Amino acid sequence: MNNEEELFEEEFYVMVLVDDEGEEHEFQLLAELEIEDETYRVLMPLSEEEEIDFVVILKVVYDEEGNELMSDIEDDDELDMVFAAWQELEDSLEI
Repeated sequence: MNNEEELFEEEFYVMVLVDDEGEEHEFQLLAELEIEDETYRVLMPLSEEEEIDFVVILKVVYDEEGNELMSDIEDDDELDMVFAAWQELEDSLEI
């Protein structure tokens, strides 16, 4: 079993993100992808109220003080590239 499979099967990483209005939202970290010297995280929202059938893909960025932040991907081509990499990873891990 490789590290990616362990992430899916054994660990349940929860990230709490704060939106622009100060509200906290919990996400399960599904994968972290390194593509063209950039880091992206694939997250699934956690909700007890409704079934979630989508993922959120965010880019890891750093502010001028070196603090890690996550940002929306604004470039459609970049988002398509990352989503394709996520789909390929997901397909390779399906049984």
